[in-house]
Amino acid sequence: MTSKELQSFLDEKVELYNRPKFITTDPIYIPHQFQKKEDIEIAGFLIATIAWGNRKSILKNGQKLLQILDYEPHDFILNHTKNDFKACDGFVHRTFNAEDLKYFLTALKSLYQKYESLENIFAQHLPEKNLQESVHHFKQEFFSLPHQKRTEKHVSDPLKKSAAKRINMYLRWMVRQDSKGVDFGLWTKISPSQLSCPLDVHSGRVARKLGLLNRKQNDAKAVLELDNNLKKLDPKDPVKYDFALFGLGVFEAF
Repeated sequence: MTSKELQSFLDEKVELYNRPKFITTDPIYIPHQFQKKEDIEIAGFLIATIAWGNRKSILKNGQKLLQILDYEPHDFILNHTKNDFKACDGFVHRTFNAEDLKYFLTALKSLYQKYESLENIFAQHLPEKNLQESVHHFKQEFFSLPHQKRTEKHVSDPLKKSAAKRINMYLRWMVRQDSKGVDFGLWTKISPSQLSCPLDVHSGRVARKLGLLNRKQNDAKAVLELDNNLKKLDPKDPVKYDFALFGLGVFEAF
């Protein structure tokens, strides 16, 4: 397959899978229940954090998160007290438990009081080519309050070789300008060209079969390799191909 043929093939798959009809079966459905920017970015961050494993379980626990937040994420984050944390008791999604959630809510309150938006945190350390350094600094800021060491594993750090799949997915949601109405495009201080593809088992397998990725491990180096190859196909919106790679892997068993 030539480069032009590959681009044409992937563009067709983007057109097929970048559609609102898939929203209700995807974690992005959770923030799509809101209109306010801050509600969307808070709900999006929390559901992206637990977005691994069975999709039905992710969505079910995502709805539990919204219930804990009284379906007003921004208001809850700004105004909650420790007494409100009782609603967190018993929450668990795989290894993410109630204590992790309580810290996340505490950290988010601190960050919103200081920065007003999560966008401002990522934008303050903005490298030219990609956001991996921004993700690293975000994690440092996020865990600047006293916390259990185990909670740190729920935010990945690409500077420690992680593919950071969930945080890159979240950034795609917030930054990518999407005429189809799937991704939100709420954050304007970051360019879609700086986004990295959310690399997981499915997208990695498809990318290797298509010759877009040679590295065997799904790690930070693989993300960089895939990003560089996707930018050759579309330098302005490379992560649109996440829809194609994921769709081919999950829905077509490519």
